[in-house]
Amino acid sequence: MIPLARSGPGRPRVGFVGILGSGNLGNDGSLEAVVSYLRQEHPDARLGFLCMGPGQVSARYGATATALQWYEPHAGTATGVSAAALKVLGKLLDPIRTMAWVRHYDIVIVPGMGVLEATLPLRPWALPYSLFWLGVTSRVTGTRVALLSVGSNVVTRRLTRWLVTRAARLADYRSFRDELSREAMREMGVDVCADEVYPDLVFALPTPPAGPRTNAVGVGVMAFYGGNDDRKRADELHRAYLETMKLFVRWLVDAGRQVRLFTGDKADEPVVAEILADVQLHRPEVEATRVIAESVSTLQELLHRMANVDTVVASRYHNVLCAIKLGKPTLSIGYAAKHNALMASMGLAGFCHSAHAVDLDRLIEQFNALEVGREALMATMAEHNRKQMRLLDEQFEALSRMLSPTARERAVPDRV
Repeated sequence: MIPLARSGPGRPRVGFVGILGSGNLGNDGSLEAVVSYLRQEHPDARLGFLCMGPGQVSARYGATATALQWYEPHAGTATGVSAAALKVLGKLLDPIRTMAWVRHYDIVIVPGMGVLEATLPLRPWALPYSLFWLGVTSRVTGTRVALLSVGSNVVTRRLTRWLVTRAARLADYRSFRDELSREAMREMGVDVCADEVYPDLVFALPTPPAGPRTNAVGVGVMAFYGGNDDRKRADELHRAYLETMKLFVRWLVDAGRQVRLFTGDKADEPVVAEILADVQLHRPEVEATRVIAESVSTLQELLHRMANVDTVVASRYHNVLCAIKLGKPTLSIGYAAKHNALMASMGLAGFCHSAHAVDLDRLIEQFNALEVGREALMATMAEHNRKQMRLLDEQFEALSRMLSPTARERAVPDRV
């Protein structure tokens, strides 16, 4: 058995794994929620990170961080055959690197995120491969793995599905952010009878106070190309989505509304640039301040900026979630069933629109209905938000139990 570098009973060592620090606001927001809880309730916990953006994460939390995949820091240093060789070498080294990292922690947390889903383009040798080896190496070292409020869907591609389900089975603790995710994992053959459903971790972030009515509409856009099963028509889907969003922003401007454009990932920035250029081209008389691109680097910043709009229309899952958390009348232009599940859980089932088939007339109709019913919808969302917070308190209590000295002492013998 590999010798373990364990902390004492009174000071847990907690690792975090995921696509963190690489520009996805939702992923980083989920991490922030858990780290904030630990620093408040377990201030002696020693943290470490295995992630895609180690420099950013280390600077933010003042803790050591390591690249999730060996190849990522070397990307761009070679092309062609050399690049392919480096990628292969990285995949051979990553299990060893993961083992060396995992053995230093009592527990490794995967904080939320859609880590068990393929609703956006996903390669099996990316995150699914990393999560699989996280599970394998945890079995060898005795480190426990906890998947907190994660998202899942039924993955159709065979290799990706195999890696995702094995990673889930190897985890010591799983909870899902909605019943849809738990049912998807059940359908793929994983026993989820003991797994709980808790809200997305982002609901635990502090909620800034709402600003006064401003006549502004928040429009969250994304670089939408469909999911894993849409690769053959990815460009077609992107063009249709983008053109409709341009027309919708023009309609809002013509209706006298201010528009504030939001994103959820660095990849979305070109879409914002195209929409701004479209407004300048087709509405040159409109003042530049009528359509603003909101630049944010954290989900907390997004929440504060979004607090100053009246209504939100968004595509990124965590843009939608932030709007709901703020109690804003929200229209989801979603790319997966998880959007519909989230909206239904907050009393907004009638305000879902598919990013795969955006229809301008229907979008305008839904927006108008949203505005008319705003007061009743806001009251409904407030009640549902209180329920989400109560459930997340239960989730964090479960996490505290896993970090207790008794649980940590029991973990290693049980795994030998």
